[in-house]
Amino acid sequence: MPKQRDDDAKILQNKENKKTIRPEDFIAGLSKGMSILDSFGIDRHRLNTTMVADRTGMTRAAARRHLLTLEYLGYLESDGQYYMLTPKVLKFSGAYLGAAQLPKLSQPLLNLLTNQTSLIYSVMVLDGYEAITIARSAAHQQTDRVNPYGLNLGNRLPAHATSAGKILLAHLEKNAQLEWLEHYPLKSMTKYTYTENEAFLALLDEVKADDWCYSSEEHELGVHALAVPIYAQNTKVIAALNIVSPTMRTSKEYLIQQILPLLQDTARELRNIL
Repeated sequence: MPKQRDDDAKILQNKENKKTIRPEDFIAGLSKGMSILDSFGIDRHRLNTTMVADRTGMTRAAARRHLLTLEYLGYLESDGQYYMLTPKVLKFSGAYLGAAQLPKLSQPLLNLLTNQTSLIYSVMVLDGYEAITIARSAAHQQTDRVNPYGLNLGNRLPAHATSAGKILLAHLEKNAQLEWLEHYPLKSMTKYTYTENEAFLALLDEVKADDWCYSSEEHELGVHALAVPIYAQNTKVIAALNIVSPTMRTSKEYLIQQILPLLQDTARELRNIL
């Protein structure tokens, strides 16, 4: 029995997804390589060795070796000082989007919504700190900036400052919400962003009770959004369906009175076919 307890104590657990693995099955080198790729983002597309070392906790020597290896494999390119991702990394997202059920089933419904309203709709899922766009409607007679966030496929936005992100966080268990806040402190994006944990948790309770979320200028000034949850057959929330629009084009009342019913109908249709 003591030996069993010792074995259990050695099990590694991922703090984000709660997955476990035995130490002998864990490949540290692969983990470090992926952590380097994770270091890149929309706001950090050019990184040097020192920046990567700081972001990953590696030594500069280890970061340099991993960067050179990823460059050799074709996932990074360098100008001699900074490293950038190459298009080769898109093969992973392409494989996911080509095989995953939700993006494929969502696409025609999102396009239908856009044809009806000339607005842009997205389906987003939660990944750690961020909400990720996995499906997006095609623009229809787009003549103004109706896609303020640049919600392209794979785009990542801070979950706490977006309507879709708050929908996804609201449907986590309370202890999971607390762990999320501990791991990802609320960052101020605009003067309207929630940055106090207690107020944010109260907001999540409201969002879950309402089963929809309106968010205004929390991530970007002049932009507001509305989102509803997408449920699977087992009543688990698996994604969020949202609309993002400039405040000068649509009002809060319009989104809630005219667009919310469309979102809810589409979410129900997706639940029936998933």
